[in-house]
Amino acid sequence: MSRLVVRLCVRVSQQATARSAVSPRRIPAFIRPVSTSAGLRSLTRYDETTDWQKKLTPEQYVVTREKGTEEPFSGIYLNHSEVGMYHCVCCDAPLFSSEAKYDSGTGWPAFKEAHGTWERDESHASIIRRPDNSLGSTGTEVLCKNCDAHLGHVFEDGPDPTGQRFCINSVALTFKARGNGNPEEN
Repeated sequence: MSRLVVRLCVRVSQQATARSAVSPRRIPAFIRPVSTSAGLRSLTRYDETTDWQKKLTPEQYVVTREKGTEEPFSGIYLNHSEVGMYHCVCCDAPLFSSEAKYDSGTGWPAFKEAHGTWERDESHASIIRRPDNSLGSTGTEVLCKNCDAHLGHVFEDGPDPTGQRFCINSVALTFKARGNGNPEEN
């Protein structure tokens, strides 16, 4: 059986080599790496020409574009309890619902889950996670999926049912109150 598999792999490889010699294969535009590592292009609608320093305040720029952190217990959304949606300060993507917000006592706004999450499936959420070692140990950075803005970090010490604590910088967020019960406004 293993000889058959080897023969099949060799045959497929030979056909692929012959095909690439005739005409080079193009990678479809919809297949791109989902990473923001150096050398790879991001999946954002903003490119390198966006002048973030003009668009953002100095504190917003340091936190979102240079991966800074605001001082604990200083953020405007730490004790904020209005009903609505928290959006990315850079691109206005909806990130967290006020219904997922809770007081973690850590000094930053905390959320149980990202907006668009369904049973731990974040494929429809506007955030992505990336491993981060900048805190002195292995952690998980939270980024805006739309513009790669650094939002904060996520930890596995949150409340039930998710067990997650999204620890997010207030300066990385803007808030839009829910108006007249119309969800299309948010």
